[in-house]
Amino acid sequence: MVKKEFQAESKRLLEMMIHSIYSQKEIFLRELISNASDAIDKIYYRALTDDSLTFNQENYYIKIEADKENRFLKVTDTGIGMTKDELESNLGVIAKSGSLAFKKENEMKDGQEIIGQFGVGFYSSFMVADRVTVITKALDSNEAYKWESQGADGYTIEPCEKDEVGTEILLKIKENTEDDSYDEYLEEYRLKAIIKKYSDFIRYPIKMEVTEHKPKADDDQELEEVKEVQTINSMVPIWRKNKSELTDEDYASFYNDKHFGFDKPLKHIHISVDGAVRYQSILYIPEQVPFDYYSKDFAKGLELYSNGVLIMEKCADLLPDYFSFVKGIVDSEDLSLNISREILQQDRQLKLIAKNIKSKIKKELQSLLKDDRDKYETFYNAFGRQLKFGVYNDFGANKDDLQDLLMFYSSKEKKLVTLDEYVSRMPEEQKYIYYATGDSYERIEKLPQTEGVAEKGYEILYFIDEVDEFAIKMLTKYKDKEFKSVSSGDLGIEEDDKETSNSEQEDNKALFEYMKNKLAGKVTDVKVSKRLKTHPVCLSTEGDVSIEMEKILNAMPDNQNIKANKILEINPHHEVFQSLKTAFAEDKEKLDLYTSLLYNQALLIEGLPINDPVEFTNDICKVMI
Repeated sequence: MVKKEFQAESKRLLEMMIHSIYSQKEIFLRELISNASDAIDKIYYRALTDDSLTFNQENYYIKIEADKENRFLKVTDTGIGMTKDELESNLGVIAKSGSLAFKKENEMKDGQEIIGQFGVGFYSSFMVADRVTVITKALDSNEAYKWESQGADGYTIEPCEKDEVGTEILLKIKENTEDDSYDEYLEEYRLKAIIKKYSDFIRYPIKMEVTEHKPKADDDQELEEVKEVQTINSMVPIWRKNKSELTDEDYASFYNDKHFGFDKPLKHIHISVDGAVRYQSILYIPEQVPFDYYSKDFAKGLELYSNGVLIMEKCADLLPDYFSFVKGIVDSEDLSLNISREILQQDRQLKLIAKNIKSKIKKELQSLLKDDRDKYETFYNAFGRQLKFGVYNDFGANKDDLQDLLMFYSSKEKKLVTLDEYVSRMPEEQKYIYYATGDSYERIEKLPQTEGVAEKGYEILYFIDEVDEFAIKMLTKYKDKEFKSVSSGDLGIEEDDKETSNSEQEDNKALFEYMKNKLAGKVTDVKVSKRLKTHPVCLSTEGDVSIEMEKILNAMPDNQNIKANKILEINPHHEVFQSLKTAFAEDKEKLDLYTSLLYNQALLIEGLPINDPVEFTNDICKVMI
């Protein structure tokens, strides 16, 4: 028996594949099962055009057998088998696919798909095996052959005995090394887990002898180990069933079975597309935030299948970051796979699927907002922050997709409202969409800066998430209405006493200039307030950075000491203003004290730290003496 060498290119490819192409060794079993499924498919498709051939599905299966003592793992199928020439052609030249050739020869149409088209998966066996033996008998042939190889040094083919049509692949599992434990590929529990993970939805039974603990025949109180052959895989995936066949409980059970979360899904989306790209999908919108969602350990992505075979556990390319909370699966027959069945990042079909999925999720959320407000608010309380991150990220590229999904707490409604709802009830004379920022709704409610806008009867949106103002700065406007902070230098509110305010500013110019100099480096200006009604003092800002943004940016690890341009505003109608004027005329030392107190008071209102708490408490004591 002469050993034949692989072609030079094939030899190099085999060496590279064993060491680098596949990211996980367990993939070998997925590949062998997929090839076995292909072999059975070929008989099925042959039967469609050959009247002499009857396909009885009960006679077709894949079997996994482990021999721990002798370190053998066998994968058997009742598929079409291979002739000597096919063995030579398919297993002697790596990356030549028998499945792909079969598909072309038989001019298979849409919906008639086989899994393997690249002819490489078989050789993943060498990642875990020292020797691989293939015993096969082809349909319509009386002869059987054995192909055997120990890797890149070559292979042999010789006649052998085999009664039934089909193929047996026998792997001599490697001995354990310091870095790798190969014993696991002989363990029952591990083989079951790999089959369930990757090949659960192969459409033919995958059988394996498993150990069960059952009551003894003579004593039902005592258990005994019983070996029995079971079908490990589910075979029929839920996403290939008609929606009319499924209930909400079926979708919830699948969600739990796949361990997508410990909660109940808030909503499911069942998609079946047969167009430019064909795919089926079940997506879930969770009810609760995963415990690690906002940590670096969280990995977004959908499970990706090709013809029912798991290709990737987390295909991140299928979801935009702002919809990263969505769980589920996608199964497509049209994906262009590379040699290790992993998706090419620039795959056109994948991009089409991702675009379609994004649109479906958005429409489902819009429908939920319109038809089931309570459910949407439950979702938004859990994941609204992620939508706002989506508006802010990528320089606002996704703001048009997301703006109608945003909600904020309303000063008037005392609940979450959409931007559309806010704009729809704006008085005709109102120029801006007003908002206020703070740590909580309660604290915002008490902010002095809200007084002027509230007195005009205008609604104010309350921002309490760190990302809120950053997102709004990126959004800039909604339906031609710009956003305006209640702390902004110019609120755009026409006031009856505008002339009076300007007069107060001009008449007390020297006072304000003195206070400004006293607070040099802390504020950019001191002036009469047009927004305050009952409070004596507040801070407003000019420029792109607000006080709330200053707090957030400076709390980050790379603190760049960014400061907002603050203005100290004084209420000319408050008793404190008269005290300031009197002190300016009669007692500059007292004015210094008042100025410092008012500035620190304004800082405290904003939740900003006081530079010198000891000095502040001493100043209070001075006032009390």
